[in-house]
Amino acid sequence: MNTTQELTGKVALVTGATRGLGYAIAGGLAAAGATVIVSSRKEEACVSAAHAIVRDTGGIAEPLALHVGKWDAIETAVDHIVTRFGKLDVVVNNAGIAPLSPTLESVSESLFDKTIEVNLKGPFRLMAVAGARMSAAGGGSIINISSIGAVRPSPPEAMYAASKNGLNALTMAFAQEYAPRVRVNCIMPGGFATDMAADWDDEFVGKIVDRLPAGRLGHPDEIAGLVVHLAGDRAGYTTGAVIPVDGGRTAVY
Repeated sequence: MNTTQELTGKVALVTGATRGLGYAIAGGLAAAGATVIVSSRKEEACVSAAHAIVRDTGGIAEPLALHVGKWDAIETAVDHIVTRFGKLDVVVNNAGIAPLSPTLESVSESLFDKTIEVNLKGPFRLMAVAGARMSAAGGGSIINISSIGAVRPSPPEAMYAASKNGLNALTMAFAQEYAPRVRVNCIMPGGFATDMAADWDDEFVGKIVDRLPAGRLGHPDEIAGLVVHLAGDRAGYTTGAVIPVDGGRTAVY
């Protein structure tokens, strides 16, 4: 638990927050003193995750069901948060899908469109709406969760990688759009030992780890800590940054 409470008084929305890195990020923000809005598509999952975060951190977390791929739902959600809490200080765009395809020719139009909808269109709209509210209110921080695949893509993850590379570009554009009041940054995680990695077999993990200077998968709190930093005042001079947190993968190939 973060004992500095450096985010006390801030209100933070985390999308895709009911499992994986999103859950760790939401917990880290709550432990640092923020009021955290735990968001994903399914309300029941949001309620369960919010309760667990309150139990484990002693912080404040509330659920909010939101499908980020639904354009009109985003403004409604942001307005609800601002009405409920009086403001919105931090947005973490973490929700996403990562379908793999055996061949690129086999990718269907519907799957391609769904990947772009959730991974790129949704974050674009959330940044636009929340950023405008934050700027009018005097400031805020937006943190996008991309992927190292955006700059080190493989054929099976081509759609995912393209959408995340687009998120990198949006980070830089929105950092300019709402400057200087709103800071917009992006994190590119590599392989992390979350619950979603539980199905990875030893051979697959070995292929990842053997190529990393760090020699291991990442721990979720190693992303959460960076998000807390970027959300707070100590990162006041950091904006438009795209930061790899990948155990050194981009350093070696």
